[in-house]
Amino acid sequence: MSAPSSDANPAAVKPANFLRTIIERDLEAGTYAGRHFAGTPGDATHHAAGPLDAARVRTRFPPEPNGYLHIGHAKSICLNFGLARDFGGVCHMRFDDTNPEKEEQEYVDGILDAVRWLGFGWDAPDAHAPGQNRSHLFYASSYFDFMYRAAEHLIERSLAYVDEQTPEDMRRNRGDFTTPGTDSPFRSRSPADNLARFREMRAGQHADGAMVLRAKIDMASPNINLRDPALYRIKHAEHHATGTAWCIYPMYTFAHPIEDALERITHSICTLEFEDQRPFYDWLLERLAEGGLLAQPLPKQYEFARLNMTYIITSKRKLKQLVDEGHVSGWDDPRMPTIVGLRRRGYTPESLQLLAERTGASKANSWIDYSWLDIALRDDLEGKAARAMAVIDPIKLVLGNWSEVFGSDDHTEACSAPAHPQRPELGQRQFSLGREVWIERDDFAEQPPKGFFRLFPGNKVRLKYGYVIECTGCEKDADGRITAVLARVVPDTKSGTPGADSVKVKGVITWVGVHDGIAAELRLYDRLFSEAQPDAGGKDFLSALNPASKSVTTGYLEPSLRDLPADQRFQFERHGYFVTDRIDHRADRPVINRITGLKDGWTK
Repeated sequence: MSAPSSDANPAAVKPANFLRTIIERDLEAGTYAGRHFAGTPGDATHHAAGPLDAARVRTRFPPEPNGYLHIGHAKSICLNFGLARDFGGVCHMRFDDTNPEKEEQEYVDGILDAVRWLGFGWDAPDAHAPGQNRSHLFYASSYFDFMYRAAEHLIERSLAYVDEQTPEDMRRNRGDFTTPGTDSPFRSRSPADNLARFREMRAGQHADGAMVLRAKIDMASPNINLRDPALYRIKHAEHHATGTAWCIYPMYTFAHPIEDALERITHSICTLEFEDQRPFYDWLLERLAEGGLLAQPLPKQYEFARLNMTYIITSKRKLKQLVDEGHVSGWDDPRMPTIVGLRRRGYTPESLQLLAERTGASKANSWIDYSWLDIALRDDLEGKAARAMAVIDPIKLVLGNWSEVFGSDDHTEACSAPAHPQRPELGQRQFSLGREVWIERDDFAEQPPKGFFRLFPGNKVRLKYGYVIECTGCEKDADGRITAVLARVVPDTKSGTPGADSVKVKGVITWVGVHDGIAAELRLYDRLFSEAQPDAGGKDFLSALNPASKSVTTGYLEPSLRDLPADQRFQFERHGYFVTDRIDHRADRPVINRITGLKDGWTK
């Protein structure tokens, strides 16, 4: 998939979205028009007592709080919350916290912060209290009592049984894509016996792994997910929200459809790996609705292709390995594809929303290049990021005839430039030119290559917003390293004055005055991996780490950037977009991250 042009109109590149088509069809057909919602999640009786649902649709974003969210989750957030917003609905923020061993409150807090930062919330008008909002923040663990009740209901209807096979026997008897499964020897036990065993599981009378509760569907089904899937397992583990109240926990595939139904979700949007689970999703909800436990109409699940982006990995296990082994500084390392990492790098919420919109929702898996993210960032910041000059790899430029032209080596010439070339309301930025300035080291060459129009002996260039200068040579140390560039000012050529155009030059270079420049730590970030698909085919992703993904240097900034707050974005002319680091930056000790260049400089 080719990247969009950075000059593209976002509205023009907005892709077709099959999910929008589905929602529009359902709204036109009135599929969910008669749905009641009691204001809080609950069973059929609970919702029957409530009014008609004021939300035209209900979606949900249901992460498991077992790690930090990444860029793929950002797309899901934008999709679910965006569809609800666009169709007059509500998106629920729900934690699928059914696995007590991997979940922590730290991750809950981090996920909520990430969703808010992306620009979305879960409060919506309360039909029961006009003029007030109601939170739609929910936890799967709040539904454990109902899930247990639903499990007993299935047992009583001979639709579930307790299986005491070993995990190995269960795996072997499940069969494969060419071989039907074999019924468990415990499958024919009576509902009463199964209910007794299940209550023993609930009471903590059995060890972890000793038995599981399984649905009774079809061990010969061509869809292996319907071969009596597990519903509950024993885990003597403390849960971050419910403590030790439970020692059995529902499986995700059992819990997720129930959560959707209790919350009256209309469109349950998942990634494609859940497509094979959809028949069980429907089977379970239909059985519980037949028993009067859940209200009609039931939610429907729809799947879209996850975001596959080059030069990153999104496996939580591998991301954790990067952190634990010190390959990155933490989950918020600006090279990480986590939302906290992208945020610290300087990507904006608007750029991630734009990326999600441009990549659309499709049923077909595909890869997009990392450059799409940078294009979205440039398109967002081009019209709003203030400009400034900075020198990243500094070398001193000495103007030898300064005192001859201006009467004193200490003289400074006031200069100015617009804060933004298309936004005059942002005003002018002020700085000054003196006898010594910092320039980029690669703006000088003793022996210039063909087509080099910057500084070399005898050549003239313009110091941007300042004077034309003529290079006269350079100074070197004992090892032959250039320590300073020498030049002379061409009088009466200051930008904005009547004589400015009297001398024609092909080169214009940026600079910062030595006398008023601000020293700053510049962290120059690039892609974390040097290969487009670093973990493809089971290869060692660590071997693809890019050794040049981070470099740190001391540079100099023009004085308009003095006393900047953290998390402030701007464009360094010629260099790209930068941001003050949201953790380490201080006004008296600037720390600035490069977000991306002005164009894609990555070698393909």
